[in-house]
Amino acid sequence: MLWSDPENEPPKELREMQAMLRRAGVLLALAMVVAMFVLGVH
Repeated sequence: MLWSDPENEPPKELREMQAMLRRAGVLLALAMVVAMFVLGVH
């Protein structure tokens, strides 16, 4: 590995998509917890 090598960083679009997927995953997990709580209460 040379110091002159460019950083192995994914393109901006890919990073934005990964952040969006991560947020969607967190929202989905929260929605599932809320749904299980609601179903458990009834």
